[in-house]
Amino acid sequence: MSRVVLGRVLGAFGIQGWVRVQSYTRPIEGLLEYCDWQLGAKVWRVLEGRRQGTSVVVRLEGLSSREDAMALRGTEVEVERAELPAAGPGEHYWFDLMGCAVRNLSGVELGRVESLFSNGAQDVLVIRGERERMVPFVPAIVKQVDMGRKQILVDWEPEY
Repeated sequence: MSRVVLGRVLGAFGIQGWVRVQSYTRPIEGLLEYCDWQLGAKVWRVLEGRRQGTSVVVRLEGLSSREDAMALRGTEVEVERAELPAAGPGEHYWFDLMGCAVRNLSGVELGRVESLFSNGAQDVLVIRGERERMVPFVPAIVKQVDMGRKQILVDWEPEY
């Protein structure tokens, strides 16, 4: 099965083996919906967790010391893709958009999606072609996403 990265361990939280995790899910605490996390070569069972500021803190089965928790620092949190809910109509997981070819309405290829980020108001595609472009991922600009062909059609001119 394939796994997807949904977060990263930031370090220990407290002295009893809890870890602080940067969640890539929306909302942040959505990461807590997954019971089993792959951290490196091992699968850990999530026993409890909660949102703590801009991250989540989690107690993992078998992890009981601050030192053990610190050893996981920097490790990516992966879950089985099959555990993710299906995206709704017009919704896409960011990791599915990575690598998609981006063309404008005139058929000009602008590049491929290298990454995405949120600026607070909207999501933004970072497209790498002959140069880097940042294109808002909003319906007025993104006209079509064809996941079968891994292509995105945008109303965006090359000189923008």
